[in-house]
Amino acid sequence: MDIVDYLHRLFAYDDWANREVLGALHSAATPPARSLKLIAHILSAEGLWLARLSQQKAVLPVWPDLTFAECDAEAERLAVSWRSYLEECQEHGLSRQIEYVNSKGESWTSRVDDVLLHVVTHSAYHRGQIASDMRAAGLTPAYTDFIHGVRQGLVK
Repeated sequence: MDIVDYLHRLFAYDDWANREVLGALHSAATPPARSLKLIAHILSAEGLWLARLSQQKAVLPVWPDLTFAECDAEAERLAVSWRSYLEECQEHGLSRQIEYVNSKGESWTSRVDDVLLHVVTHSAYHRGQIASDMRAAGLTPAYTDFIHGVRQGLVK
């Protein structure tokens, strides 16, 4: 498996895990408000990084106020957009540097492969916070461990 194929797999995992979290939040009678804020942030940040990689303007703010329906729609849009972006990726382009301005107005330069790994790990970090919030509220969070998705055949 080459690195681009592996990135496809990581982003397939990320999409599956985000949808699992959304499903768990939908199933909760009263999901924690912070959890909705966090999943909206996950999706917004993923879109923001995709926009930076594509040298486009971000659609959403870093911490948007989205409804569940808007989160579902954004998750769907991102799944398609990331697949399309990764289809165009070539291994030699992964070490390319991109320049961008972060949400604090600071200018930065990062490698494409570092950005892609950051997207997946940033989302996993916040999904962990959502799981903690749900447990604290007496709810059952989604089980989104990578190895679980692979073992169950949910991540190919």
